[in-house]
Amino acid sequence: MKGKSVFVTGGGSGIGASIVKAFALQGAKVAFIDIAEAPSRALAKEIADLDITPPWWEVCDVRDISALQSAIARAALSLGDFSALVNNVASDDRHSIESVTVDYWDQRMAINQRPAFFAIQAVVPGMRKLGGGAVINLGSTGWQIKSDGYPCYAVAKSSVNGLTRGLAATLGPDRIRVNTVSPGWVMTERQIKNNLDPKSEAALREAQCLPDLLQGEDIARMVLFLASDDGAMCTAQEFKVDAGWT
Repeated sequence: MKGKSVFVTGGGSGIGASIVKAFALQGAKVAFIDIAEAPSRALAKEIADLDITPPWWEVCDVRDISALQSAIARAALSLGDFSALVNNVASDDRHSIESVTVDYWDQRMAINQRPAFFAIQAVVPGMRKLGGGAVINLGSTGWQIKSDGYPCYAVAKSSVNGLTRGLAATLGPDRIRVNTVSPGWVMTERQIKNNLDPKSEAALREAQCLPDLLQGEDIARMVLFLASDDGAMCTAQEFKVDAGWT
C-alpha cells in the first residue's frame, strides 16, 4: 500500500482509527472523515508522532451527502485519486421497536446505510482513471446472530452485503473490487464502556471458537489484505472476522 491513497469514513476512533493507523503504517496516504473532532485530532497527532506521513482529515457529518462527497473531492485533490475506499462509518445505538419514529429511522439509515453508496459513487471515477481499486464495506455479524436491541442498525447493516453483491459485477470490468468485512464484537472503547460487563464477556467467550477478544487491529488486517494487491482476485464476497462467533 506504500504511496497509495486511501479514504476511510468514520476514521477518527474505534475500528476506523485502527484502520487509518494500519494504512499509515504501511506507507499509504490516508484521508479520513469523522464527526468527532477531538479523537480525530488525537489520532492524527498520534500518527504524526510516529514519524510517518500524517493523515488528511476533516470533520464531516455523513448524513450530509454533499458534505461527504465534497470532502472526498478535496482529499483527492490533496492526495491523488483513491485506490481504496473503506466504508466504515456506523452507529449501533440501541433502540426499541416502539421508540422508532420515521425521523429516527431516516437518521439511522443516513448514518449506517446511505453514505456507503454515495462514497463509492464519489471515488469510482478516480479508480477508473487509476485502472482499478478496492472498496471495502464494513458489515456486521450482529444481525446474523439475531442480536436484539437495534432493529434499524440490523436492517442497515444487512443491506451492506446487498450493496457489495450489487456493485461487484458493475465495477468488475474496471478492475474495481467490492467486498464486505463483517466484524464480530470488537473491544473498542465505546463498546467496553457501553455494553461490556462480566456476564456479556463470559457469553462472548463461550460463543466464540477462539478465546481472545477481538481488537480493532484484527479488523484492520483483513481490510489491508483486501485493499492490497494480495486481494487482487477477491470481489463480491463477505469476509468475517469474528473469532468463529457466527
